[in-house]
Amino acid sequence: MSTPPSGASRPRARLRPDHDETQADRSGAADATNAAYVEWLKSESMLRDATAITRQFAGLGAMWRNSYALPDPEAAITMAPVWFTAYPPSLITKPGASFLETLADPGLWGNFEEIGINAVHTGPVKRAGGLDGWESTPSVDGHFDRISTRIDAAFGTEEQFRRMCEVAAQHGGVIIDDIVPGHTGKGADFRLAEMGVEDYPGIFHMVAIDEADWHLLPRIPDGCDSANLDEAAEAALADAGYIIGPLQRVIFWDPGVKDTNWSATRPVPGPDGVVRRWVYLHYFKEGQPSINWLDPTFAGVRLVIGDALHSLGDLGAGGLRLDANGFLGVERRSDGRPAWSEGHPLSEAANHLIASMVRKVGGFTFQELNLTIDDIRSTSVAGADLSYDFINRPAYHHALATADTEFLRLTLNASLAHGVEPKTLVHALQNHDELTYELVHFATLHAEDEFSFRGATVRGADLAEQIRGDLLAHLTGPQRPYNQVFTTNGIASTTATVIAGALGIESLDDIGPDDIERIRDAHLALAMFNALQPGVFALSGWDLTGALTLDPDLIPQLLATGDTRWIHRSAYDLMGYADPDSPSRGMPHGRCLYGSLPEQLADPGSFASRLREILRVRAVSGLATATQLDVPPVSQPSLLAMVHRLSDGDTQVTIINFGPDHVAGRVQSTALSAGSGLIDMFTGSRHGIVDADGALDVNIGGFAGLSLRVAR
Repeated sequence: MSTPPSGASRPRARLRPDHDETQADRSGAADATNAAYVEWLKSESMLRDATAITRQFAGLGAMWRNSYALPDPEAAITMAPVWFTAYPPSLITKPGASFLETLADPGLWGNFEEIGINAVHTGPVKRAGGLDGWESTPSVDGHFDRISTRIDAAFGTEEQFRRMCEVAAQHGGVIIDDIVPGHTGKGADFRLAEMGVEDYPGIFHMVAIDEADWHLLPRIPDGCDSANLDEAAEAALADAGYIIGPLQRVIFWDPGVKDTNWSATRPVPGPDGVVRRWVYLHYFKEGQPSINWLDPTFAGVRLVIGDALHSLGDLGAGGLRLDANGFLGVERRSDGRPAWSEGHPLSEAANHLIASMVRKVGGFTFQELNLTIDDIRSTSVAGADLSYDFINRPAYHHALATADTEFLRLTLNASLAHGVEPKTLVHALQNHDELTYELVHFATLHAEDEFSFRGATVRGADLAEQIRGDLLAHLTGPQRPYNQVFTTNGIASTTATVIAGALGIESLDDIGPDDIERIRDAHLALAMFNALQPGVFALSGWDLTGALTLDPDLIPQLLATGDTRWIHRSAYDLMGYADPDSPSRGMPHGRCLYGSLPEQLADPGSFASRLREILRVRAVSGLATATQLDVPPVSQPSLLAMVHRLSDGDTQVTIINFGPDHVAGRVQSTALSAGSGLIDMFTGSRHGIVDADGALDVNIGGFAGLSLRVAR
């Protein structure tokens, strides 16, 4: 992966000249009887765009310049070690500017550069949602139901995206885009598939049901185009040989709304005169039909690869997030168990294919894979260069909530034991999703394994239940109504409101100056945990501004479907662009505790200024590409220690106090050499020596951290 952040040596390609605006007479019938409508759907489809973009890469010598077979996390980290993760509907934009124009603001990038941020993950910016006849329908999942290769006009234009990449490169940065290899929305590709047109049904896991068996299908409610199967219908269709039946779990399970992972379409006529009804798979919401990675047409594969090459070769992104990439293979089992849908070898093969193609054109990938540590390890052998740290994310929240790092030390050591090094992970504060507490590693594959926790031996499934119970008790409920449960997945919250819950604050309106100081200190402690270890460090605008959750009464329509995550997606203003009393074009304004970046960088005690010092130490030491040697026991429950070997051969120790009280303790590790001197990497002052037992004494304030270099 030798391409510089600017992507200067990457193969370039452009979609056809009429890509930005397709002209069509939309006065005719929006069905298969109208050839113009069918042709318009094709012109809007991702599959056709994929054909146009991929042909331009064929036969180019540039396609052989980069190594591609194996992941290269260090190259990815070197290109982009610290990320800002944006969320398009929540970024308050520069007056008169789009989301993408705002992220191309040199002033913003000047602030990022001063803090130490050198990459921006844009979040999903291409068109999403669906089509109802000629008309677009809104996204059902925060723009993760992609229906087009084109940039959504609500966020900007392709030229603005390219300009953003240029400005990032001028500041030593890189842009990271998204692809969604697991599903689309109900856009042109799905509507053509329903009609049975060409290869389009091959994109999806969808099965045509004989008319004689339509009685097995649910009635489609008025105003809907599909209906979810209940368990009885799922079983009947499986018995009839149409589908493979239940999967290992029902993500977003909601009784009466999503009982299974399968839905049935309404009757849809095709251009051939045949009326079809289909049953299709959707791991997530009904509006997100799953892509079939092993259909003989390979239409789904072509669609995804074309979308990836468009982002890299046309728009200029340097990396891609693989969203929901753990669900690319599904297979019937012969022993009566639910279908094999997680940890499937086809998922590994598909991820290898995507990641290899991205590396072949000089980019990198990271995967958002909330499965077991075993799955993360296996998909990382030849797949994505980096993986999102779902292993330790719920654990560090648990450490904060309970002022006890035992479970966090357990997950850190489990990751090492399974061969997943921290430098292969993206360690993040808040993102657009919930605080996840599914703890899939313990709740599924290792449910019957035994773990030592709080002086007892517990089953993995029981451990997961106990951790979930702790998080719910400390962070939600009547005393903390500002954090809300999101289905079975986790808790809708911001980092600041997680901390508020841990501190016992009952109302966000009661947060005063002293509380803001305590929240900021705890927030910085969490930043130190994520930043002062190997791997990528990522944070969001909600983190940089100290955003709180929204009052649910401000967004009743968004919450109507039960998706509570919208409360933590408030609008934030990084640069002081907007009048706080003016209405937002996207999400409502939320209360932010820290202020804009220019204001914070003028204040040495602010969150952003102190974060700058943390990232300075990280950069100077080369900690991002270090090797973790040990996560030793500690003498005080709230303490955590991580020992690393830096690239220059020195040893570094990160120590964090996850509790609010000052503690004196002792850290002992076989990775520490007796008699070695210790240097505080923030101040440059001496910090004692390692004693004859390989231990060091720690005297540390509440929500504080240390980074010590062990002098050779």
